Amino acid sequence: MRPSVEPALPALLVLEDGRAFRGVSFGAIGEAFGEAVFSTAMTGYQETLTDPSYHRQVVVATAPHIGNTGWDDEDDESRRIWVAGYVVRDLSRVRSSWRSNRSLDAELRHQGVVGIAEVDTRALTRHLRERGAMRVGLSTLESDPERLLGRVLQAPAMAGANLVDEVTVDARVVVPAVGDKRFTVAAIDLGIKDMTPRLMAARGIEVHVLPASSTLADIVATGADGVFFSNGPGDPAAADGAVGLLTEVLDAGIPFFGICFGNQIFGRALGFDTYKLKYGHRGINQPVMDLRTRKVEITAQNHGFAVAAPLSGVTRIRWGEARVSHVCLDDDVVEGLELVDAEGRVLGFSVQYHPEAAAGPHDSAYLFDRFVEMMAAHEGRERIA
Repeated sequence: MRPSVEPALPALLVLEDGRAFRGVSFGAIGEAFGEAVFSTAMTGYQETLTDPSYHRQVVVATAPHIGNTGWDDEDDESRRIWVAGYVVRDLSRVRSSWRSNRSLDAELRHQGVVGIAEVDTRALTRHLRERGAMRVGLSTLESDPERLLGRVLQAPAMAGANLVDEVTVDARVVVPAVGDKRFTVAAIDLGIKDMTPRLMAARGIEVHVLPASSTLADIVATGADGVFFSNGPGDPAAADGAVGLLTEVLDAGIPFFGICFGNQIFGRALGFDTYKLKYGHRGINQPVMDLRTRKVEITAQNHGFAVAAPLSGVTRIRWGEARVSHVCLDDDVVEGLELVDAEGRVLGFSVQYHPEAAAGPHDSAYLFDRFVEMMAAHEGRERIA
């Protein structure tokens, strides 16, 4: 028996350049404002919506049919939905997965997230590709595009936004190692996904997830064999606190690994600038080459900023030599960095993409093994406390 269909409530989407789209409401009733971005992933929408990196963004799904797997209690990547709003073409009326506990519509309503369906997402995506990511408003309360546009233009832009403090944990959380403990890692939460400490724990790592406001003394107090900086939202150029902390970590000689926002913070600590991409990389089909092995990986990505570093050669800095380790084959965006000392030992590395992507692909999971190998190589070496 098919569920009954209630009359659709009209909804309105207006971009900051005045382009408007009409559709129907799902999720919560109300208004939402943020940066309009599109994701090309064809699966894993629950992981996308609960990824803290999407904080203050309105996500447009390019896959036309969304919601057919419903929502379950196992696949959340954090404690809540972080997107400001959700835009889809065709919202499934039926959830077909045996794992689902409720519908996507019900979960968005429960968490107060505004959605709009029956939008021409192909036209909207093409517009964002041509004009770039921009501010947007969704409303089930306003039918006049001009009036909604006025409120969109009052919303804060993503450039210059420091959002780390809005997503980080309040206090330390310890994720125990699975099986025999080999190492301890201090993970600085800039917007971490739950899958990251799980993958480390599976490799015998006890993970101490620490607030972004933590100090080097807090890190040392955990007995950390390595330090990890997570993914997260906002503009890395505004995250001076994180850059300062990572600089102290490198001065102390503690092995470092970073993902996504952590890669951008690593880039700044190494002396490189960051910049905003026109529309960013968001999806699970981005080709990246590991310049060390020349192997090409298909990767999951979600970033609107990137590191401005030379794609060839090395940059000499006080800790050793920094170089680009990974590059996107679509547009030559820097996808990874590596720091080695005078003897060729790796002191730290990072990637712009997501090797922890629960919805896949899983080509890059080896990077967690590389982190283990780096910590093993540093065992017994003297550090500066």
